[in-house]
Order: sequence, then structure tokens, then C-alpha cells
Amino acid sequence: MKPTDPPGPPKGGSGNVGNLVNSLPKTDTPLRGGGGERIGTILIAGGGTGGHVFPAIAIADAIRAKVPDATITFVGAKGKIEMEKVPKAGYEIEGLWISGFHRKLTLRNLLFPVKLLTSIVKAFGILRRRRPQVVVGVGGYAAGPILEVATRLGIPTLIQEQNSWPGITNRLLAKKVDRICVAYPETERFFPKAKMVATGNPVRKPILDADATRADGIAHFGLDPHKQTIFLFGGSLGAASLNRAVAAQAALLRERQDVQLLWQTGKLYIEQYARGETAQLPNVHAMPFVDRMDLAYAAADVIIGRAGAGTISELCIVGKPAILVPSPNVAEDHQTANARSLADRRAAVLLKDSDANARMLPEAMELLADEARRAELGSNIHQLAVTDAAERIAAEVLVLAQNGRS
Repeated sequence: MKPTDPPGPPKGGSGNVGNLVNSLPKTDTPLRGGGGERIGTILIAGGGTGGHVFPAIAIADAIRAKVPDATITFVGAKGKIEMEKVPKAGYEIEGLWISGFHRKLTLRNLLFPVKLLTSIVKAFGILRRRRPQVVVGVGGYAAGPILEVATRLGIPTLIQEQNSWPGITNRLLAKKVDRICVAYPETERFFPKAKMVATGNPVRKPILDADATRADGIAHFGLDPHKQTIFLFGGSLGAASLNRAVAAQAALLRERQDVQLLWQTGKLYIEQYARGETAQLPNVHAMPFVDRMDLAYAAADVIIGRAGAGTISELCIVGKPAILVPSPNVAEDHQTANARSLADRRAAVLLKDSDANARMLPEAMELLADEARRAELGSNIHQLAVTDAAERIAAEVLVLAQNGRS
């Protein structure tokens, strides 16, 4: 049987975030709006990946919706995705010459101290010139220097931690900032509880507002409505190991003509795989990039992806059974912690990257054959959805802007 479309997302949240909301302090100070102190400049720092940039833009949009005359500006890392996406969203951005410290020995690490010092100096100049009322860090290379300098200058600060296992930068900043917005209860062991506020992770508006049906998604991608659909993606650039796992299972996909695969290879890999045996199968639809994720989610009966915080937040909203294959190449192995948080709640299937070749597609086929398990996974992950995370974070930012440091 084909699964039906999931119910609409809950308003607010429950599950991990919802339970944490009840156990952590919340700021209930009413915003004074236009009747109190005028909100001036709010600075948002960070980026590096879409998983940081799109939530940051969602926060900015939520602040602007509450206080239309607020000045919102961004600071990002030169050459990264935020330098393109933020101006397209209608916000000004300044760039720092900063990048991460590579775990493997590399010549690029020799430049790290120089980049860090240069960025701290520039961050000081930006803050003195912009004079923001609040600085918000969303993760990524640029957040560290800006937040460090802001705390030293006595500017109210807030960080948003998306993952269940925080990165080193946020762990170092936690004692200095005024507010920490989180999505997972597991972060209690890393951060001062008195500063934590459970908000969930912001999700881009097209996913939140999506009302597409399975039929809409099937039609958009030219899929067969009579076949069950697996949607696989590894981010806009793609994921090498997930693509290899698909290519390794050409025989299985050829045998299972009752199943179709919507395969986002990523822009880096489309040429490598488009002419391959797997991509040429009639039930495989390979493309470099999916521009309508809402429709891809709607079409899918089973979803396979990485375990970044942004991906997981979207999967909670859409409420579909998912197989999460954490990237082994991220700091602190935080994607595994994210995925395990869901797997422990029977809200997703956790699969090691090293097992993807042999088990990824066979596991998906087993899920397609087990309607009860799909329903359980979809229901459990959907219970963890938070649809107003950006508004919650925006409210905390504005309270800091009006009331100053804690």
C-alpha cells in the first residue's frame, strides 16, 4: 500500500524539544514594541553551510516581522555560501577572512592563526562601527571572532546551538554569552542550564508552509504514481559515500522495478554518476540539485540523508520515515549524536557511513515493505517537530536588545 500524506505539523513542539521547554528557564518578559526603547541594530554572525545560513535568515525574517524598523546585518566568512544567500534574502553582510582548523595536518593550518587574528581585529572594527544592541551567533567560522569580541565589549550576546553535540566554539563561548538557544536536551551537559532556552531549530519557510500532496510531488518530478519512492540527498554539493552506495546497488534497483529512486547526486557528482549504470535505469531519476525540497519530501515514502541539524528539523516537520547516514567528516562527529538522539526515540534509522554500500538501499527496501514500521517512524519523528523556532529565538533576541545583559 502507498502511504498517505502525513498530518500537518504541530504548532509549537513536543518530544525532545517540548520536554526541554518545560525544564529550562524561559524569558517571559513582554516586548515593548514601538512603545518602549527603539530596537536599533542586530548583528547575526556565522554560516559556512546552508544548515547555518538558512536558519540564520529565518531568524532575521522573524525579527523583522516583529520589529519592521530594526536594522539587521550579517557577518560571514568570505567565499562561503552566506556571502551569496544573505544578500539574496535582502540583508547586508560583511565578510571575515576566516576558515576552520583542519584536523589533519595540512599547510592551510599554518594560516589559521593569521586568519584568526585578522578576523578578531576586523570584528572589533565592525562592532565599534555598527554598535549593535545584540549579537547573535548561529555557528560557522565567522561566529567565533564576532562573539568573542562582542562579549569583551559588553554587548548582549546569544548563540543558537543546532546540534545535540555542540562544536568547540560554542562550548568555549557558553560561559561568556547571555543566552543559549538549543534544540536537544543532551546539550544540558555542555552549557549552563540557567542560560539555556529550548527553541528548536528554525526551518526555511517553504518547508514550514508546504501544503503539497504526494501527487503534487510525483507530478513535479515526473515519477510513476504507482511505484513507491525513495528520496536520497546529501546536501546541495552531494555526499560521495551516499552516491557510491547507490551506484553499488544497481542490481537491486534493476530487480525492484516496483520502486523508484529520486536521487540528488549533488552538483559535484552529477557528471560522475549521470552516465553510470544506476542512473540509466528507468526507475532511477538522478539530478544534481533539487530546487523544490517540499515536493521531493511530499513524493517520498522513505527518505535517506545525512544527519545535519537542518535536515533533521525539516524531516521532523514533514513526518516521513528516514534513514540517517551521518557524515564521518564533521567536527566532533556531531551528526552521529544528532541521529542517535532520534534513533533512541524510534524516530529514525541510524546507519553508519561505513555500512552504506552494503546496507543503505536494502534497508530502504525493507522499510518500504513494512508499513507499520514506516508509520511508527513517521509518527515519532513528527512528534519532535517545532514550527515556531525562529519566532522563539527572535523573541529572545529582542528581550536582550531591550533589557541588556543578563
